[in-house]
Amino acid sequence: MCGIVGYIGNKQAYPILINGLKRLEYRGYDSAGVALLNKEINIFKKKGKVQDLDDYVSDKDISGTIGIGHTRWATHGEPNDLNAHPHTSMNNHFVLIHNGIIENYNRLKEKLIDRGYVFYTDTDTEVLANLIEYVYIKGKVSAEIAVRLALSKVVGAYGLAIICKGEPDKIIAARKGSPLVIGVGEGEYFIASDATPIVEHTKSVIYLNDDDVAILSKDGLSLKTIKNDKLTPKIHKINLDIGELEKNGFDHFMLKEIFEQPRSILDTFRGRVSLDKKEIHLGGLHTVMPKLIEAKRIIIIGCGTSWHAGLVGEYLFEELARIPVEVEYASEFRYRNPIINEDDIVIAISQSGETADTLAAIKLAKQAGATVLGICNVVGSSIPRETHAGVYTHAGPEIGVASTKAFTAQVTVLTMIAMALGYERKTIDKKTFDILINELYSIPSKIEKILKYDSKYLKVSKLYKDSTNFLYLGRGYLFPVALEGALKLKEISYIHAEGYPAAEMKHGPIALIDEKMPVVVLATKDKSYEKIVSNIQEVKARKGIVIAIVSEGDTIIKKMADHVLEIPETREELAALLTVIPLQLLSYHIAVLRNCNVDQPRNLAKSVTVE
Repeated sequence: MCGIVGYIGNKQAYPILINGLKRLEYRGYDSAGVALLNKEINIFKKKGKVQDLDDYVSDKDISGTIGIGHTRWATHGEPNDLNAHPHTSMNNHFVLIHNGIIENYNRLKEKLIDRGYVFYTDTDTEVLANLIEYVYIKGKVSAEIAVRLALSKVVGAYGLAIICKGEPDKIIAARKGSPLVIGVGEGEYFIASDATPIVEHTKSVIYLNDDDVAILSKDGLSLKTIKNDKLTPKIHKINLDIGELEKNGFDHFMLKEIFEQPRSILDTFRGRVSLDKKEIHLGGLHTVMPKLIEAKRIIIIGCGTSWHAGLVGEYLFEELARIPVEVEYASEFRYRNPIINEDDIVIAISQSGETADTLAAIKLAKQAGATVLGICNVVGSSIPRETHAGVYTHAGPEIGVASTKAFTAQVTVLTMIAMALGYERKTIDKKTFDILINELYSIPSKIEKILKYDSKYLKVSKLYKDSTNFLYLGRGYLFPVALEGALKLKEISYIHAEGYPAAEMKHGPIALIDEKMPVVVLATKDKSYEKIVSNIQEVKARKGIVIAIVSEGDTIIKKMADHVLEIPETREELAALLTVIPLQLLSYHIAVLRNCNVDQPRNLAKSVTVE
C-alpha cells in the first residue's frame, strides 16, 4: 500500500520524486523519504506527510539525476524516521524502497544475524536490503544477479526500486504481487506504483508482471525474469489527463469525487448503452457472454466498498436475470476451501485492480476451472490481466481514500450486466428492459439535482458531528447502501457506525436506541416502504433521532422523522445509485466539521496490496 517513485535521466530527480510522492500520498502517509545519487547516495526521510519531508530538505543538498522515493503505510514497525524508507544495507552497498510484505523475513533475519549482520529498524525491508547485499558480497556477483538470487529466497509480495553504490548508473526494479509501472521517456525512465505520478512526464508505460526484474539506465532498459529469462517490454499508452489528478477548486479530493459522479456514471455507460436502439453492448464480455447466459451460479468477490457493490449486484442478478448469487469477502473466500464448479462465473470487483486478497481469490477460482470476470477502474492493473474477461468502470482516478465514485461506477457496471443478462435470458421483457435503459440514462441528472442541495446535508451534519454512534437501516437494494453509508462515516470521521437490514433492528440493535442515537433510514418508495415506515415508528417510540432519505413528495415519513432529505424517484433496481449520494455527503461534512483529514484518514490507505 506504500507509494514508490523513481527517476533516472538527465533532469534533477528531486522535483520529480517529491511531486510524484505528493500524488502517491493516498497510498500511504505515515512517513516519506528519498535517496538521491550524486557521487554519493544522500538519503532523507521523515515521519509524517510528504510535505514534512519537503520542508526538512529545504536546506539540504538534493542534487542528482538518479533517485528513488517512497511514502509509507506501516506494516512492520511503527511510523518513525528510522523505519521510514529508503533503507540501506549494513555495509551501505544497497539502498532500496519496498511496497509489500516479506513473509519469511524473520527466518531470513536470523540467518543474516548468524552471519554477522546487525539490524537497526523494525522493518522487513531492511532484511531484504541486507539479504541482497549478502549475496552481492558473498557471491561476488553484479547487483542485478544479487537482486535476482536474493528474491528467489523471498516469500511474500514486493514492489522494489534499488540503487547499488558500486553500480551507480542504474536502478533495478522488481515486482511480485505489488504493482509497479515503468514510464518510458526520451533518455529517461520513471518508476511508480501506478501511473498517477508520471503522467505529466510520459504517456508510455510498461506494466511489470510478477517475477519481472527491470534494469534501468540512461542508455536503455533491460527486462527479464527472476530466473534470467529475457523479456521483450510491451509499451502501453495511458489515457490519463493531469487535470484529473487536481482538486480543481474543491477543498478535498473526496468532495470533488462525490461531485464527479454524474459524469463518472455517464462515462461508465456511455457507448455501452444505446438510448435510441435500446441496446446494451459490453465489448469486454463478448467472448464469455454465452457462459454468462447459461450460468447456474455467480460468485461475486470483493473487499470493503467493492463488497458492498457486490451485494447490490446480488439483488440485481437474482431479480433481473434469475441467477443464484453468492457474495464473498475475498479475504475469507481465498482461505475457506470454497466449493467452486467449472460452470461457475466468478466476478471480482476492485477499484485499484491490485487488491491482494481479491487477486489471490481470482487465482483460486481459476485453478478450480471457473470463468473469472473483473470489474475494475485502473487500466493495465493486475486484476484485468488475471481475469478471463471484464468491464472497466471509467470512473477516472479516485484519490480520496474513501471510495465514492468507484462504488457508483461499480454498481452501474453490475446493473448493465444484469440488465443484459435478464434480457438475453428472457427473465425481463422488452418493455421492462427499455424502461430500465431510460431510467439509467436519467441517473446522472438526478444525482446533479441531489448535489444542488448540499447545504441541507451540511446543516444536518452540524447537528450530529459530536455523536458517538450512528445506525444505518435499509431494506432490499438499500441494505447494502446502509452498510456503505456506515462504512463511509467510520472511515473518515472515526464515529462508530453500523449498517443493518431494517427488519433486523428488532433482533438486537434496537437496544441501542435512545435520544442520543441518530438513525439514518433509507426510506424511498418501493415495495418495502410500509415496512420501513414501521421501523421508523419503532425508532421514534424509543426517542431515537431519525434522519430519513425519502423520495420527493413523501408526506408520511415527513411527519415522523426529525430530518427528511429528499431525492428524485427512480426504479427500485437503480435506487442504490441515488440513495448513496446523501450518505456520502453526510459523512464528508461530519468529518470536516470534526477536523478529520478526509482524504487521508488515519490507519487507512487507498489500495490494499498486502494482506
